[in-house]
Amino acid sequence: MTSLRFALLAAAVAALAACGQSGQLATGPVELTRDVACSLDGMTLLDYPGPKAQVHYEQGVPDFFCDTVELFAVILRPEQQKRVRAIYVQDMGSADWTQPQGHWIDARTAFYVTGSKQRGSMGPTIASFAHEQDARALVARDGGRVLRFDEVKPEMAVIDGGVLKDQHS
Repeated sequence: MTSLRFALLAAAVAALAACGQSGQLATGPVELTRDVACSLDGMTLLDYPGPKAQVHYEQGVPDFFCDTVELFAVILRPEQQKRVRAIYVQDMGSADWTQPQGHWIDARTAFYVTGSKQRGSMGPTIASFAHEQDARALVARDGGRVLRFDEVKPEMAVIDGGVLKDQHS
């Protein structure tokens, strides 16, 4: 009888694990098309350079962002109430900066560069990388500093499009 209970318990655990795995697979990143627009401002993501982002929630449709600064501006807000299932950013060590396609990585494991000369769709951006050496290469070339996901603070994710910093008339 004990063997039977153990076998049933093992089968139940295996079934639950399989459900969790299939749920994760169903939340994979969505490839961008001409129809995908930024959830904040309606900009067509494919029209702009730099890293893009997408957030998948426990319920509802994903949000897409034409810049990682927008992602952090939304995800770091204290009023963010939706339960996040997955966050993806593009690996700019592999993607073409001017027309990034694919190369989606888990945002929570990525390396980020803030303060570089490199620009995204909203002006100054937070560049995302799968590998630390790629992030450090951008810093060596264009300045900035390397951070992990948890080190990015709300004040680093200002979505004014650089307007406040623009000195040109």
